[in-house]
Amino acid sequence: MHNEKKPMQIGILETGFPPERLGGRFPSYGAMVEALIGDGHAYTCFDVTAGHWPAASDAFEAYVITGSPASVYDATPWVADLLTFLRDLDRTTKLVGLCFGHQALAQAFGGRVERSARGWGLGLHAYEVIERAPFMDDGRAIAIPVSHQDQVVALPPGARVLAGSAFTPYGVLAYADRPALSFQCHPEFRPDYARALTDGHRAGERHPALVRDALASLEASADNDRVAGWIRRFLKSD
Repeated sequence: MHNEKKPMQIGILETGFPPERLGGRFPSYGAMVEALIGDGHAYTCFDVTAGHWPAASDAFEAYVITGSPASVYDATPWVADLLTFLRDLDRTTKLVGLCFGHQALAQAFGGRVERSARGWGLGLHAYEVIERAPFMDDGRAIAIPVSHQDQVVALPPGARVLAGSAFTPYGVLAYADRPALSFQCHPEFRPDYARALTDGHRAGERHPALVRDALASLEASADNDRVAGWIRRFLKSD
């Protein structure tokens, strides 16, 4: 008899959705996360912006926190609830944060997030690898779509920087005291969605050249699949 390993139970905390201006042409952020991580896991999505939460926080071996137009420092009830939820989790629960999720983990665990003086990050951004973690394939830089104004500006205790850039110094974080991995970039955004999100972006009202350059950058090849491999190996690691 074969002892088949049970699929990992992953809870996806959806903190945002593709903007209405895109007319429902793209999957939800939860579905994007599922496609990024791939088969072999059991996923359950929770729209935490509508107050939908897991019945028990320990029902899942891992949680992924999606991107969002919200800011983690806003006095929004569901944002406060999210930070409390993260702080109350068992420290063995694996966590993956994407963009807003990256910021939420940092804010929840003692770091600080602010609206960046560098302005909007849009298009394809490159992060240099600063520390190669065991789940990473190699030390080459990654180029991944981004869309953010906020940034982590003070690291939480125990956080270390795996990758970053001059624009985003704290681009990829890992934690010493819990199995948590987070990305300021959006590895779940495929090229067609990244282009649609950037085209007509509100930042273009004041900075049209920023949007033009961002769209041009998205014509280059991205490393979404490499980063997906990092996340899969992180989730499988002991």
